[in-house]
Amino acid sequence: MNPYHESDHTQMLQDTLSRFMEKEMPNEHVQEWDRECHFPEDIHKKLAELGLMGITVDEKYGGSGRDIQTTIAVIEALCGRSLAVGGMYIQSACYAGLNIAEVGSERQKEELLPKVVSEGLILAYGFSEPDVGADLASVRTTAKRNGDTLIINGSKRFCSGAKHADYIYTLVRTGPEEDRYKNLSIVLVPPDSTGVTLTQQETLGLKGGGTFDVSFDDVEVPIENLVGEAEGWNRGWPMLVGPGLDIEKIEVAGMALGIAAAAVNEAWAYSQDRIQFGRPICHFQSVRHALADVQTRLHACRLMTYHSASLLDRNATASLETSMTKLFVSDEAKDIVLKCQEILGAYGYVKDFNMERLVRDILAMPILGGSSAIQKNNICNLMKLPK
Repeated sequence: MNPYHESDHTQMLQDTLSRFMEKEMPNEHVQEWDRECHFPEDIHKKLAELGLMGITVDEKYGGSGRDIQTTIAVIEALCGRSLAVGGMYIQSACYAGLNIAEVGSERQKEELLPKVVSEGLILAYGFSEPDVGADLASVRTTAKRNGDTLIINGSKRFCSGAKHADYIYTLVRTGPEEDRYKNLSIVLVPPDSTGVTLTQQETLGLKGGGTFDVSFDDVEVPIENLVGEAEGWNRGWPMLVGPGLDIEKIEVAGMALGIAAAAVNEAWAYSQDRIQFGRPICHFQSVRHALADVQTRLHACRLMTYHSASLLDRNATASLETSMTKLFVSDEAKDIVLKCQEILGAYGYVKDFNMERLVRDILAMPILGGSSAIQKNNICNLMKLPK
């Protein structure tokens, strides 16, 4: 349920997606993808065929035009069904589509954006490092120029979907170490390049695309892979903190919203099917109050998420609102899912039930896309609270 006005196009797309998920993403497949940490590439390609990657890409490059509200609606629906699909959708439509459109050179846009639309081209973020989390200006991975070639050395951590990506969107240091914020660039590195080593991490949730450590040992890529090309040299920081950062925050909010909505639906249905003391447990006041609570909190999360999306669709300044949305929705969604797990009792702890997977996935949401602590700092700073 989107509380903001939906165009006929958006409603039609959502109806098509709903039918698609029922046919192509049945629950037994979703459980298998999670269990085996499998990325269903065929489903990803079919989403591109439906035109879902094109809603972040201008018509000039083959898309249907940048539509953030509709993109969030798709993220909510897909992530509520399967992060193995929804997570990689984001890495195509958003990581690739939105970032290349915002900071790529014209040649890069003409080459890559049509592939996002038609093929679902995927980018994996190569930002975090073993000793670098939120403080991205301290990255140690370097790129040095040798003629028309960039030589990359270093390592990255928590690189989601790297194995399946067309490129790793790699943040590197290209200037003196002391020139923080003015010494960073972003490079597109194919994960199958000579000198790239991928090591998969075992994670509690977020199954499907997988999470990887990535090492770069004298990896060579052409200078054309520098994002923004010549104008992108040492301009990585403004590329990171531009409007794309606001969109990334509500991408995670959309993920959390989808997971929470799925948990509420599970608990709502279970409460009517589960019989105790001769009647469904939804007849008991404690359960009814718990369900009323999660439905109300879910509605608040949805209002905040789509309000922020509507601001971004109007190209309004929204850094404060998106930080508040990321903070509130990811934290509230976690509490909603855990409350829904309680309603299922012991069955909420069993792998045969969707709730167990939803719990594992929701725990990452307050961390992804800038942790809750970082968002609180952002909010105070943006509201000019004295330090």
